[in-house]
Amino acid sequence: MSNNPYSKFSEVAVFQVISNDIAEGLPLPPQQYSGMSGVEGGKDLSPHLKWSGAPEGTKSFVVTVYDADAPTGSGLWHWAVINIPANVTELPTGAGDEHGSGLPQGALQLPNDLRLKRFIGAAPPAGHGPHRYYFVLHALDVENIGVDPNATPALLGFTMLSHTLGRAILVATGEIK
Repeated sequence: MSNNPYSKFSEVAVFQVISNDIAEGLPLPPQQYSGMSGVEGGKDLSPHLKWSGAPEGTKSFVVTVYDADAPTGSGLWHWAVINIPANVTELPTGAGDEHGSGLPQGALQLPNDLRLKRFIGAAPPAGHGPHRYYFVLHALDVENIGVDPNATPALLGFTMLSHTLGRAILVATGEIK
């Protein structure tokens, strides 16, 4: 798959992630599109995510959402949540609102590429074709990844390289014709 953000990383354990809202390879529903970016019917709701089978030694999780096909030259980060405790295995729909109201205690949202500390839904340019949205759970060997609360998701990704024990990936699509 072209522009897979994880294709050049070291191999790590694979575990499972599922959702009541989105499915592997299928289009995102309207609630996961961005009303804030002007998409009609978009609600900027982070999807429900549930994971299992994380590797032994997992001390925390990170969630990232990345549009590999955004016409920026570097993709677009829609959401990053750090320091999710290891005993948490599910986030409800809407957990990534501006208050992080559905996140467990201690978890923090980093600013996305729009510099908002929240989930921002899909908003691919009209006529640009289908975009792939990578919803990824990263299992880490540390309780706190130690990045500044205003760090970018790209810096988070670099910092996680030596701490990632496993990854669970769900790729959904989005398109505006």
